[in-house]
Amino acid sequence: MFYKVKPVGFIKKLETGEKCIEILEEYEKALEKIEYFSHIIVLYWLNKVSDELRETLRIKPRFKWTPELGIFATRFPARPNPIGITTTRLLSRKGRILLIEDIDAEDGTPVLDLKPYIPLFDEPKGEVVLPPWVLKHIKEHHHDHHHLSFKEILKMVKIRR
Repeated sequence: MFYKVKPVGFIKKLETGEKCIEILEEYEKALEKIEYFSHIIVLYWLNKVSDELRETLRIKPRFKWTPELGIFATRFPARPNPIGITTTRLLSRKGRILLIEDIDAEDGTPVLDLKPYIPLFDEPKGEVVLPPWVLKHIKEHHHDHHHLSFKEILKMVKIRR
């Protein structure tokens, strides 16, 4: 069974270094009133993940305190269906162009869908629990990885099948 997806737009890196989402002309009407939301959820296709990397089931991050992890217990981009998801601040809309605060996707990444962030639906219910290695990683390394390319991220782990 196969499912068909197609891009509705693409991530673009501007000369200023900022990123935006350029929606295809055929979907411009679908943006109506999106600028009334402060944040949007962006689903995108991690198009630099090769077919071979899509077979990745486990990885071992380079940090000693992090155990080997199943791919579904990570945010690592190499996965069976390389779909990325990010919630980001929507700064402005100019026609088909959405200027966004930031996104962990590279220039040219296909955007599959946009959704408005609505806390009632999108905030987790109850207490959020994170394992100790994630908390340590966030504390010590969060800002170091925010703007890494796909190739740089691949260098950070040992891939296990």
